[in-house]
Parts: sequence; C-alpha cells; structure tokens
Amino acid sequence: MKVLFLSDVFGRPGRQAVQSALPLLASEYAPDLVIANGENAAGGKGITAKAAAELFSSGVQIITSGNHIWKHRDVIPFIQRESRLLRPANYPRDDPGSGHVVFALPSGVKVGVLNLEGRIFMNSCLDDPFRTSLRALEQISPHTRLILVDFHAEATSEKRALGWFLDGKVSAVLGTHTHVQTADEQILPGGTGYITDAGMTGPHESVIGIESSSAIDHFLSQMPIQFKVAKHQCRVEGVLLDLDPQSGQCRSIERISRPV
Repeated sequence: MKVLFLSDVFGRPGRQAVQSALPLLASEYAPDLVIANGENAAGGKGITAKAAAELFSSGVQIITSGNHIWKHRDVIPFIQRESRLLRPANYPRDDPGSGHVVFALPSGVKVGVLNLEGRIFMNSCLDDPFRTSLRALEQISPHTRLILVDFHAEATSEKRALGWFLDGKVSAVLGTHTHVQTADEQILPGGTGYITDAGMTGPHESVIGIESSSAIDHFLSQMPIQFKVAKHQCRVEGVLLDLDPQSGQCRSIERISRPV
C-alpha cells in the first residue's frame, strides 16, 4: 500500500508543479493514494474551490489544509459538499466541513486521513490536538488500520511530541506548515512513519514561497507589505509511504524533493 503525500502546495506555481510532476511520480512510484496539503494553493494563502478542483483534476485524491483554510469565503460551500477537502479537526465542531475522512480506494481498501493544527506560535484558542486526535481515532479506527495524520504546526517540539503520542496508533504523522523539508524521516518504535516537515511544493527561489524582496522589505520596515508569490525554481516535495494494510504500520518513508 503506497501513499504519496505532497506538502504545502504554494500558489499557482505549486499547482502547476503538481499538474506537471504528478503523472511522472505516479508512473515511477505507482501510489495507491495521493494526498496534498493545499493550505497555500490559492495566491499563497488559503484555498479556493477552483484551486481545490484543479488539484483534484491533477490526480490528487484528498486535500488537507491548515490555518488559512477560511481565507477565501467560496471555500465554505465547497467544503460542505466535498468530503475530500479537510480542515483541521481541532477547529470548533460547528465549523463547516470535517477534520477527517475515511476514503475507500477502488481496491476496497479504506484509508483514514486526519488533519490537525498546532497551537504553539499559532492559534492557542484551538482545541488540544492531542486529545482531539484520540477522539477522531475513535471514529476512524473501526473502519481501517491505515490512518495518516497531517499535523499543520509551527513548533518542532509540538510536532515531534504528537508523533510519539500517536506512535503505534496511526500509520504516519506528517508535519506541514514551515515549508522547509526536514531530514528526520523515520519509523518510530510502534511502527508509525514520521517527518517533522514534508516541505513545500512550489517556488524555492523564495522565502518559503514569497518573493524574497517583499519578505526582506517587511523585515526591514516592519510595515504591512503586499507579498507576491515567487515563480522560479519550482520543486515538488513530500514523502512516499509504504504501509502494511493488515497491521497499518509503516514499512518505509522516503523523502521526495524533485525539480519541476
């Protein structure tokens, strides 16, 4: 059971990178499931119904998100009818959409995907992602042992803590949000695949996707700046997971970082 996870698709360059690279990656790896974090897919901040539909048409089957999910209002009716677009599960329960999905593959195998957001250096008013994950697993586990978690968080400590907390309970905990791929992919003792941050799919001649000049101007002036999505040196980044369908454990986790 192979899962290809594409991390933090950034703006139009990121969407075009997915469209261009995914057929090649699919031919090389033959994944059973393709997941992408679309948190920054529309203009570098948030996701629109159009951007989500574009990723789905490119071959992505499930889209996770994060702290910018409500940036564009047209996503609200879209997420209410499209269960494959997730928002963090530790948002208020009455918010539109869902924080997890159990997705049935053509083979009949079911995979659970859970989206969570961190609180350190982010939104401290959110529900505890640790306890939220356990409540979500009570709903997912009766259907499948294959469970993937996208933890959209800033702090390395919070991400690693959740990885250890869920070790043996889920197939993988994949960190997103910081847009810089970490070199700590591993399989934890209980069989859970883990990486602190799976990287960014988009323009890497940039400051985490933004044109360097506008980011520098902001740091020098501390004034509001109109950030512009960068365009050059696009890469597709993420991980390839090999999972055991019977036990739900991760057999291997491989970092992917390819120029487009």
